[in-house]
Amino acid sequence: MNYRALIVLAGCVLFGRSASAEETIKVGDAAPQFTLSYATKDTIVKNGFSLASHIGRNTIILAFYPADWSGGCTSEMCTMRDSFSDLSRLGCDVVGISGDYVYSHREWAKHLGLQFPLLSDHSHEVAKLYNSYNPDTGMNKRTVFVINKQGTIAYADFEYSTRTLDSFNKLKAALENLH
Repeated sequence: MNYRALIVLAGCVLFGRSASAEETIKVGDAAPQFTLSYATKDTIVKNGFSLASHIGRNTIILAFYPADWSGGCTSEMCTMRDSFSDLSRLGCDVVGISGDYVYSHREWAKHLGLQFPLLSDHSHEVAKLYNSYNPDTGMNKRTVFVINKQGTIAYADFEYSTRTLDSFNKLKAALENLH
């Protein structure tokens, strides 16, 4: 009997964690593929964002966040909005993702003047693939991934913080190093 596998499985059952995502999602891995509905400040599109169809165009910043309309999330998305031109010059597309519905996303994107899509992962299946789901809160964790044009995770920040610009500056430095 494989006792290590049994212990990992028991830990997952006891603590509600996804062993496969936590153990395997890291820089250098192929980005898990998904298709989700999304909203922009102008529109709502059902099942319109496929990661596979965006691979190869630009580098993708995939920013998981807990909830629309909250202070930390507003700060995070406004930092992305305010740096949108700089990020675009680096060849990046910003994509926000939370468990909120597209209707909330659209109103929030309008309110904040966001230039990028907000994906709705209401079931948190994508967040679980990226180890970005917190079962204790029922919300996404604040995590950021950079997916390069080859579809590989080039950067991951599982502790992204909005308290200061340190996390954003680390993200930007990583993006500059990709080019």
